[in-house]
Amino acid sequence: MRFSLLLRVLLINTLLFGVAGCSVPQSEPLQRWEHAEDGAYAADISPSGKVAVVAGGNNSIKVWRPGESEPIYHWSHQGEEASLVGTVHIAADDSAVVTADRDAFALWSVEKGEPVGFWRIDESSIRAVAVANQGQGVLVGRGNGNVMYFEPQTGRRLEFFGHQEKVNSVDISPNGKYALSGSNDYVAYLWSTETGQIVHTFTHPSRVTLVALDDKGRYAFTADSQQKSQIWDLQTGAPVSNLQYIARQKIFTDAVFSEDGKYLLTGAPSRRIYLWDVKTGEQIGEWAVAPKDKASPPSALVYAVGFVGKHKVLSESSSGLAELWKINDE
Repeated sequence: MRFSLLLRVLLINTLLFGVAGCSVPQSEPLQRWEHAEDGAYAADISPSGKVAVVAGGNNSIKVWRPGESEPIYHWSHQGEEASLVGTVHIAADDSAVVTADRDAFALWSVEKGEPVGFWRIDESSIRAVAVANQGQGVLVGRGNGNVMYFEPQTGRRLEFFGHQEKVNSVDISPNGKYALSGSNDYVAYLWSTETGQIVHTFTHPSRVTLVALDDKGRYAFTADSQQKSQIWDLQTGAPVSNLQYIARQKIFTDAVFSEDGKYLLTGAPSRRIYLWDVKTGEQIGEWAVAPKDKASPPSALVYAVGFVGKHKVLSESSSGLAELWKINDE
């Protein structure tokens, strides 16, 4: 959902060589489906849990309704050209999808199953993308530290120059009016896509690797490459809680807030899915996705997580598998 290909490769290397010996809790999903036969390179799950988009090899993008045996759409990011889609994002209302490789991004209509447009970026490599409801606005975070906000229907373009180094993660409010971006410069900014003005500044002691907005406008989540993983009050900019864990370092690959605002769900490069209490930052659930078949050591990176109703969790991972998990009620 919102994670650069380059950072993902670095995380995989860390997993293989740094923590391969760590134990992984045994987990058995309620259901499991194969969404990419040879493994996935990027994926996202819509906030409703009703749509999943998975980018695999051979220039392939598949759109799934979890639980169905066949994808509803087969897309190709750059036609016959060889490209590797490294980031995918689905709009909060399930209406639009943005996909990107290092050089270009494409906007797609979920209703029509067709491309809306395709745009190439020449200034710097694309590291993260996000799309607002109905595809009305697209965010593009780049390697030069700039973030572009673009309105496909009007052609309006705004450049945000607040960051000093590479942008690692971006998110956008459902109405497209606010953007959240995190960078190697140790800072995440909430800013207006209408004016480019900064609304809140969220500082970290190391590079910010992941950001996520609550679609209801209550919270923001920012995480760095070391130990600070913070939930913020989006209205005041004040901290709400810091995720509680003992590990010196915990990297996250995706994050989503529950509809009622009580929980935060995160994915990690270590096969893990974690469920957190928003108010306290305490971990209240954990699952481990299946590794890629015959992989040695057994590993998988969780690309996307999502809530399915109040009692289930859905994941998409580099193994090419979608897995449905049960939340154990207190």
